[in-house]
Amino acid sequence: MEKETLAKHLKRYHYGAANAVTSRALERTFSVKGKELRDTVNALRRDGVPVASSGEGYFYAATEPEVRATIAHMTHRISGIAAAIRGLTQALEEFDTAQMRLPLEHIRSPTGDAAPVEEGDPP
Repeated sequence: MEKETLAKHLKRYHYGAANAVTSRALERTFSVKGKELRDTVNALRRDGVPVASSGEGYFYAATEPEVRATIAHMTHRISGIAAAIRGLTQALEEFDTAQMRLPLEHIRSPTGDAAPVEEGDPP
């Protein structure tokens, strides 16, 4: 999906929050899957194109508050993802055993042969 095509479409037909369009409708319009659409929206945003979103869908931001609301929503999502990462990091403790902490590499003997790493060997 061409970034410029999506940007022009949103600016022409979905300018401002009142004209938001659902992801599903855009997917049908451009014959793309949701992931491709999200990736394209992300690329446009990274390029500085004011593609905003709300519970109603995507739209080309017409005002600063529309951009700020999208930024706030994205920031909230980041916080939720960070909390999930912290939880998963805590869950790793269940898997953290001495055996799993051993390096996966082997130490080379003076003859060049691989020797298995023994518990207590320096890394």
